[in-house]
Amino acid sequence: MNDAPRRPVTAVILVAAGSGQRLGYGMPKAAVPLGGEPILMHALRGIVAAGVASQVCVALPAGDSGLRQLVEDFRLELADGGPLLTMVDGGATRADSVRSALAGLEDGTEAVLVHDAARALTPESVFHRVAQALAKGASAVIPVIPVVDTVKTVSATDGGDSDIAPEIVTGTVSRQELRAVQTPQGFSVDTLKAAHEAALALDENRAAAVTDDAMLVELLGVPVHAVRGASQSLKITTPLDLIIAEGLLEGPLGARWVEG
Repeated sequence: MNDAPRRPVTAVILVAAGSGQRLGYGMPKAAVPLGGEPILMHALRGIVAAGVASQVCVALPAGDSGLRQLVEDFRLELADGGPLLTMVDGGATRADSVRSALAGLEDGTEAVLVHDAARALTPESVFHRVAQALAKGASAVIPVIPVVDTVKTVSATDGGDSDIAPEIVTGTVSRQELRAVQTPQGFSVDTLKAAHEAALALDENRAAAVTDDAMLVELLGVPVHAVRGASQSLKITTPLDLIIAEGLLEGPLGARWVEG
């Protein structure tokens, strides 16, 4: 007798519409080379290898023909199997890109994983943990890792103190309850759609303060569960991140197979 929970029909939204300005390549982040291939291709291959999705919907910079061709070429690689691969134009913000991709999901989709292309080396096991939590009944689940640095709160200095330093420490936060959040973040489709619809009513300042989809779900009062992420799921944002990612790819065991 198999007591494993039924896995919901799942899609993955791959957000790949970032400008990549901080990487300094003068091209969208998803097109920046990593180990001889664009970051986008590493992210796509990782999603397909995980085997959790019936559809992958990629949000790309509007009008970027080069990245679209990459996705089209990858679609040909999947001709004999694999998930349905679709594309949408991303928006001005990450939330806009996710909303655009939500509208492009196939009918019958029950769950969705939202993943950043910049986390191109995320191991398959992280996708599996998120998908399993959804299958067991979670409406929202995120992968996390413990915060290892000491974290302090600060405020701006004024008067004579501003000549010494721009900020002053106001407290030290306990690391025991702190976690750094990664992707893919998983949700029931209805939950994520409701969260994004509610977000349209946020004023500009509150909308700017939202940094991931889980925050939107939290604003609805929906519990967000946390599973173990992986240290190699780093977000490639700066030139140093790119150097670290290159090192992971060249390591003796390979990035996707080593848990952090």
